[in-house]
Amino acid sequence: MAYPNVECWSALKSGHRVSTGEDGKFYVLSLADCGELLMPTGQLVACDPFAFMQKTGNRCVAVPAGRYRVLVTLADVSGVGDGSHMREAYATLLLDETAEEVSRRIITPVSDGACPPEMTEDGEYIGFPVDAGTACFADQGALAGGMPDGNWYEEIFDNGSPDSWFARMDDPEHIRAGLANIPLPLAKAGENIAIIHSGWGDGVYPIVGGYDASGRLIRVHIDFLVVPPDAG
Repeated sequence: MAYPNVECWSALKSGHRVSTGEDGKFYVLSLADCGELLMPTGQLVACDPFAFMQKTGNRCVAVPAGRYRVLVTLADVSGVGDGSHMREAYATLLLDETAEEVSRRIITPVSDGACPPEMTEDGEYIGFPVDAGTACFADQGALAGGMPDGNWYEEIFDNGSPDSWFARMDDPEHIRAGLANIPLPLAKAGENIAIIHSGWGDGVYPIVGGYDASGRLIRVHIDFLVVPPDAG
């Protein structure tokens, strides 16, 4: 089968073991709950918030407006299952928590309602770039109303306070180190952003839609490519 409909696809498979194909080593998967994400407009932004996020004009994926839980699939990549080396393997927005995912397709985010380009090869994707080792889920409308003008880096991301986004990301008491769910600075109705360290770090990562038997989109995944497409 062609990616992303591969047997080793492991998003949300807590307790699952994935063979690395190297001398009997394996990854052990677990889940971290990042809380809910408010999606007032249904224009889902997945990007590197510290390097590429904009107040408007981000590339988006259309989903129903609502409030959805974000789960991160963690991989213990120590090779021996002792929890000494954890990486984020997938981030998932659960549009329906009860429906069964039976198929997956690459989703290409687009700007301003443009038509996504047609992919011609199996497994081909136009993902989003990461240059600060971090990805996020947010709503475009929430960002437009919830983010101020000005220098976000100095005023919000790394302002030296315990509420800075960098500090929340590093706080093991918040969710766990590397994950955060943060209200937007100008939020009026709970608008927020879910931020996730991006697996091995910088790169270009695909957005993958999960669909039920009727073809309805029920999950939106970011695959951080920690689990290789040909893993056992």
